[in-house]
Amino acid sequence: MLAASHRGMIRVAFACAAASVLLLAGCGDSGFRPMYASSAITGAPDVSEKLAEVEIAPIPGRVGQRLRNELIYQSTGGGLAAQPVYRLEVVIRESLTPTLVQADGNSSGSVYNLNTTFRLVRIADRSVALQGESFGRVAFQRFDSVFANVRARQDAEDRAAKTVGDELKGRLAAFLSGNA
Repeated sequence: MLAASHRGMIRVAFACAAASVLLLAGCGDSGFRPMYASSAITGAPDVSEKLAEVEIAPIPGRVGQRLRNELIYQSTGGGLAAQPVYRLEVVIRESLTPTLVQADGNSSGSVYNLNTTFRLVRIADRSVALQGESFGRVAFQRFDSVFANVRARQDAEDRAAKTVGDELKGRLAAFLSGNA
């Protein structure tokens, strides 16, 4: 009996080892590579270099400027931009949703909504390479002080622009890492 259970354990261990070998072999040269890997490892240009080749079109409004600044910083890291290959065009829509409505009808909180649509356009042939939508939702508290309300809303707008900027950077990086 002991020998039969020992053989069963050996078979299970062998099956696990075989499955691991097959799984690792499948990851070999099948095109899988880390998105933010350096070019020395993968032999392809860095995603950060490709992001620096994206020109960010002006976006109107205070929130649009915050979003544009966020995207420029994330794509260049504060350094110089490369010769643009792509142009990112972003359109924003802003709205407020009142929350926490009190018995007298006044709202003690709000949600700032930032809806964006974007297009990544190849400059060479003006074709759309990538397009989509992105959303940012940030709640903020309303107060009796007018200054506090203005400041709370501006803070919510800034946080929503940062959220959308982070998401757009990730989407652009994923797209550019797969397209040379």
